[in-house]
Amino acid sequence: MTKTQAIKSLLIANRGEIAVRIIRGARALGSRTVAVYSTADAGAPHVALADEAVEIGPAEASQSYLNAEVMLAAARQTGAQAVHPGYGFLAENADFAQAVLDAGLTWVGPTPAAMRAMGDKAGARALMEAAGVPLLPGYQGADTPAKLRAAAEEIGYPLLVKASAGGGGVGMRVVSEANELDEAIKAARRTAEAAFGDGRLLLERYLPRGHHVEVQVLGDQKGNLVHIFERECSTQRRHQKIIEESPSPLLDAGLRAEMGAAAVAAAKAVDYSNAGTVEFLLDPKTKDFYFLEMNTRLQVEHPVTELVTGLDLVQLQLQIAAGEPLPFRQEDLQQTGHSIECRIYAEDPAAGFLPQAGEVLKLEWPQGEGIRVDAGIVEGQTVTSHYDPMLAKLIVWAADRPAAIARMRAALAETVLLGLTTNLEFLQAVLASDDFAAGVIDTAYVDRELAEWAPPPIPLRAVAAAARVDAGPPADESELDHDPYSPWARLDGFRIGGRG
Repeated sequence: MTKTQAIKSLLIANRGEIAVRIIRGARALGSRTVAVYSTADAGAPHVALADEAVEIGPAEASQSYLNAEVMLAAARQTGAQAVHPGYGFLAENADFAQAVLDAGLTWVGPTPAAMRAMGDKAGARALMEAAGVPLLPGYQGADTPAKLRAAAEEIGYPLLVKASAGGGGVGMRVVSEANELDEAIKAARRTAEAAFGDGRLLLERYLPRGHHVEVQVLGDQKGNLVHIFERECSTQRRHQKIIEESPSPLLDAGLRAEMGAAAVAAAKAVDYSNAGTVEFLLDPKTKDFYFLEMNTRLQVEHPVTELVTGLDLVQLQLQIAAGEPLPFRQEDLQQTGHSIECRIYAEDPAAGFLPQAGEVLKLEWPQGEGIRVDAGIVEGQTVTSHYDPMLAKLIVWAADRPAAIARMRAALAETVLLGLTTNLEFLQAVLASDDFAAGVIDTAYVDRELAEWAPPPIPLRAVAAAARVDAGPPADESELDHDPYSPWARLDGFRIGGRG
């Protein structure tokens, strides 16, 4: 990929691993990078990695990562020419995008108009219907309780009550029977108003065993649009993804082409440019698929697409924002091999995935062929409760899916993350399951099948052996080779679990 000097200085209006990822992509194109940080993030990796960093206030205050004026002030102060929002925070805020443009800066993302069109789920459904994109049976009209009750009877149960604004499962309720509807409406509206300042609701048919398959799209400012294949994102807890992969084990070539074409049609309906993701719900029995929403930004799980295509989506975003055309056509793109991503969270899966905080006492990432780590933490850093608990992403590539699963399990087992409770053992348990191997895990699987999951007990002999972790295994390993409790002989994540 050729370098461009069109964006000489880039401010990243985000934090953590995504800020690190964008800094690296921008630097490869010769751009100077500017980081922003709250006082809680003063020692974070993205601050040290950037060419310049601006403090934007205490974590608890409004003048931090959610404050558009503070971000624009940081851009003016540092002479940044462009702004990349990453994901989360202001990434899908059309008003912020417009403010960046009004300030004479380059916005690395889609137009504010496209963001507004896809950010309203009710309006997006109407647009997709006009564009011929498949939709679940649903209702997006007047959302009085009486209208919603009447629509629910027509749609049938089970169904979803969804917030028209926002995303990520916020303001969403599953309704199995009519007598649950009124309470679900009240709860979803309360959540939506608190989270988005917008309590509007819509209804959609719920597929209990549906799969979440999303398609990466990319468009330039000259009207060229392509899809960059799909990602399987069905392994979720509470509507939040934890494991993603590409390609999806459920798609054949014909279905892949059909979903890709639908995603491009969805993007064209709003004159989309830059990187975005069209999300679908797939019925594994019928292979019918339905539009869910469009994320008008870079996704957390973009690395699996990069590893199976050889593309750098961040660099492509920057080149598109600078006015360059796409350097390829649809027929030039292909998938090679298989990639899996695991999101590593500071959370306790055995306690309802409750977020955790603490100091990272020891940190060692796996290395080797086909292993990539996108991390936002360093050893000695204190993880606070102020932000999303995702610490890093571990991504692997291999020639096929069984090899990728084996490589991911080994990489997780080689990871050392001590000092706070994480989901590492839980990820190992999911990857070791027969259902994951078969590719049949649906969006409700974790909440349904693993609700009672608990980490395996740690035998006292293993605790004693683990005390030697800094020195490595004993010189004489013959005894441990026959010791089923030895942490040196296990691949179940004991050394990485970090409980306590």
